[in-house]
Amino acid sequence: MSEALRIGVAGLGVVGTGTLTVLDRHHQLIAERCGRPVTVTAVSARDRRKERGLDLSAVRWFDDPTAMARDGEIDVIVELIGGAEGVAKDVVETALAHGKHVVTANKAMLAHHGTAFAARAEEAGAVLACEAAVCGGIPVIKTLREGMAANALQAVYGILNGSSNYILSTMRDTGREFGEVLADTQKLGYAEADPSLDVDGIDAAHKLAILAALAFNTRISYDEIHVEGIREVSALDITYAEELGYRIKLLGIARLADGGMEQRVHPCMVPKTAPIANVEGVNNAVVAEGDFVGNILTEGAGAGQGPTASAVVADIIDVARGTHLPTFAVPASSLQPVLSRTMSEHQGGYYLRLMCLDRPGVLTEITAALRDEGISVESMVQRGRGPAGEPVPIVITTHETQEAGMMRALRAIEHLDAVLEPPRLIRIEDL
Repeated sequence: MSEALRIGVAGLGVVGTGTLTVLDRHHQLIAERCGRPVTVTAVSARDRRKERGLDLSAVRWFDDPTAMARDGEIDVIVELIGGAEGVAKDVVETALAHGKHVVTANKAMLAHHGTAFAARAEEAGAVLACEAAVCGGIPVIKTLREGMAANALQAVYGILNGSSNYILSTMRDTGREFGEVLADTQKLGYAEADPSLDVDGIDAAHKLAILAALAFNTRISYDEIHVEGIREVSALDITYAEELGYRIKLLGIARLADGGMEQRVHPCMVPKTAPIANVEGVNNAVVAEGDFVGNILTEGAGAGQGPTASAVVADIIDVARGTHLPTFAVPASSLQPVLSRTMSEHQGGYYLRLMCLDRPGVLTEITAALRDEGISVESMVQRGRGPAGEPVPIVITTHETQEAGMMRALRAIEHLDAVLEPPRLIRIEDL
């Protein structure tokens, strides 16, 4: 058996301790599959005294993870600190500068610096591996980079944030509003005290930036992604969605269209018959559309200690085996600039909910605003009559139209005297 691969782990939080647990519990199995042992020789974390349920007596401790990244007795740095900038970025830069392989679960850092880091890794002859950065234990990066390597891809999309999916699933099952369900989600540990990364779509956008680069051989382009979250989705919208044959999901979508690429994260009306509509709770799912293989859906646990640690160790095993693939499927020098389509160019159907005074002529005014932009109404729902002065909901779905026209119509409708609240708009995706 070949000599051991020497690992240094930076960050001993949930994923870091999970990674050490997997490496310890399956050390013999991993050695057999790699043809060499994998040995953790060093770790670094902020608090040496913290009880982690691990025996670290046989490894060297570094208070400074950047110093660990320079150490000559370490072959692979496993960066599990997190954050786009600061210490995590310094650790990766230092490791690559010293020719070390890097395994990371840091989606935010890759979304902002992935192209540059991939180039540095190739210059150093090192691996930069990041399976755990997208969708936890689901092998979506391997699926795109290796399993679908013979295909030209048209789209990649999915449920990329488990917290938001749990919130929307629970709102549908219980009829409760967003704020109440979010509070329970935080108590269960599925969302942070500051949930903005999850519910505002930022976490999903980080992951989408990585998936788009893999799918379309483009440079990372996080700043080109249109991002909306789920704070404005109401229980009423979810009820209407069900009645209309849809479910509401927060999706990240990267799609080729008319010579450019759409990259967008926002709530979507998804047909109930679509497989992704039935992905519930904290699970993630990704669909990739290939020209020869068709649609491939991968689904599973998108976060958590065990699933994410499993993906980290899978990357370590690849390094130990000598597998040396470009981070984003092709050499960094071959990654192309993104020709982005703006959100105003998007074509699709729309769900529109209005809270209006129940008086004669209101529907005529609304449909006139849509007509003026060439927008065709597919369906309209208005039930009963409300008490005098009380708003009643009017729900409209449209045939496919361009977003720019829809936004102009929406502004016109919002200024109607009978419309009492800002209109709610959700895009319809025919998946």
